[in-house]
Amino acid sequence: MQFLRTLFWVVIAVIAVIFATRNWNTVTINLWGGLQADVKLPVLIFGAFLVGLLPPWILHRTTRWTLRRRIDSAERALAEARGYEPAPTPATGSSSVINVVPAPSTVPVPPAVS
Repeated sequence: MQFLRTLFWVVIAVIAVIFATRNWNTVTINLWGGLQADVKLPVLIFGAFLVGLLPPWILHRTTRWTLRRRIDSAERALAEARGYEPAPTPATGSSSVINVVPAPSTVPVPPAVS
């Protein structure tokens, strides 16, 4: 699955590069107060795409955050109703690596032959 995802993004990147090289023309944009800006066409199109993508992406992230909070709250309420001890949440700032000292081996080691 990771290969298909990578292949998809590589194809999209190649298409974007081909589009940009074929349309590398200067476009004049009339701004407020008589100002004009000369911008390359692919930069303008990709910039407009990113500006249009930003509000739905923010909406998606906030909706996902809200739903995750609601699910966590419902799971805690269900655990309390059943009488279970809530699972401890991992600390975000601490390291997940645990230092474990290996137990001494109980297997006898044969003596070295000289």
